[in-house]
Amino acid sequence: MGKITIVGLGPGALDHLTMEAWKVLNESEAIWLRTRHHPTVSELPDRLQIHSFDSIYEEREAFSEVYDTIAREVFELGERSEGVLYGVPGHPLVGEATVTRLLALAREAELSVHVVEGLSFVEPTLTALEVDALAGLQIYDAIELAGLYYPLLNPDCPVLIGQLYDRRLASDVKLTLMGQYPDEHTVALVHAAGTSKEAVEYLPLYEIDRRDEVSHLTSLFVPAFSGVTSFEGMQNTVAHLRAPGGCPWDREQTHESLRGSLLEEAYETVSAIDNGDLEGLREELGDLLLQVVIQTQIAIEMEEFRMVDVISGIVSKLKHRHPHVWGGRSVSGTGEVLRRWEELKKEEKGTKEGASSVLAGVPVALPALQQADTYSRRAARVGFDWSGTEGVVEKVLEELKELQDAETPEEKEAELGDLLFAVVNWARWLDLDPETALRQANARFKRRFTDVERMAEENGVNLDTLSIDELEDLWQKAKDKEA
Repeated sequence: MGKITIVGLGPGALDHLTMEAWKVLNESEAIWLRTRHHPTVSELPDRLQIHSFDSIYEEREAFSEVYDTIAREVFELGERSEGVLYGVPGHPLVGEATVTRLLALAREAELSVHVVEGLSFVEPTLTALEVDALAGLQIYDAIELAGLYYPLLNPDCPVLIGQLYDRRLASDVKLTLMGQYPDEHTVALVHAAGTSKEAVEYLPLYEIDRRDEVSHLTSLFVPAFSGVTSFEGMQNTVAHLRAPGGCPWDREQTHESLRGSLLEEAYETVSAIDNGDLEGLREELGDLLLQVVIQTQIAIEMEEFRMVDVISGIVSKLKHRHPHVWGGRSVSGTGEVLRRWEELKKEEKGTKEGASSVLAGVPVALPALQQADTYSRRAARVGFDWSGTEGVVEKVLEELKELQDAETPEEKEAELGDLLFAVVNWARWLDLDPETALRQANARFKRRFTDVERMAEENGVNLDTLSIDELEDLWQKAKDKEA
């Protein structure tokens, strides 16, 4: 059996090679390099035959294909009786996807592997930045980060992003980071750390792809925000409130005692949306998030569930209910998405009592108007609906007449409910949200009636002394002001 020796060539300066690496290099006859594009290569022993896999980068379209190909070829070389010496920049297990693939292949084949450690790009970069790695430093690969829709980073801790190969990759990384960090957030580009050409430049995040100096020896450092800005930081803050020595009121709260606060914050969030108040929405979303975090913290303390359970549960549900996004299933449009959603919900509910109904799971505590809208939309998804708008309008008129014809209080109440339910269905056909429509109508009534009160006060009269015609005249004036 052969053997694979993987040697780390350090960040770029010959002085950073370990004594073991230098010994292995001097005792070997040949080395296969992932790439020749590394400063240390020119300093390797003269007697060493040098081969590289640079041509594979040109032959394959995706980096994953490049890494897989290199790993397989090194593995085949390692199976020879003389084995193989494989050289990579930095440390073999810091940002070297070929090495992890190669180790997996060797493990499966029970082929011997010896890893000669080397100084990675991380240590000289930390020296250049004067940053302590144990201060919560996060390390990420630029290619992996660029492929994300949102950065999986904690903004309360600093981030070091390696292998920022070129300006195009820097642009992709920038766009991902801007989902978390402001455009003007000061970051640092570190070029050729640990070599004679080392340079650090501080600049706004939006400028990182405008530097010609960006190369395969460039890293990006993103400092942490000041204060608490992360989800984990908020969890720690809430846990502190409920810990011994925290707030007596917060420590006394239970799932049940906070029920009212949860509903209140939800309604205040909706109110901010209705008012178009973005600053208020930002604040109310924070208040609503607090309710989620404190409810979960109570559950953690009671050993009921943890935040990871809450998050993994909703993410799993999202992915299961969106097979057209994560499962390769194609859909014709929104209608099919909604129908499939109901089918998948049934699968999830299983054989629970009442779970087979499309109406199962609608909270009984929902406002009646919103509950009616939810019921009608769910029923419509499975085909229980009118064939056109004319049908629902006729139903509204029918329910109106039945209300007019009702005699007893019980009959009137029932017919009024049917009329309201029919109107909710009409709103759905008009592609309107009845809850929003009624809230806006309430707001209009409040504004106009308040204006009527003001005009009456200016005229020196009380509302209750005015005739209906006089009140209607003031009402019309209030309406005209909004026109």
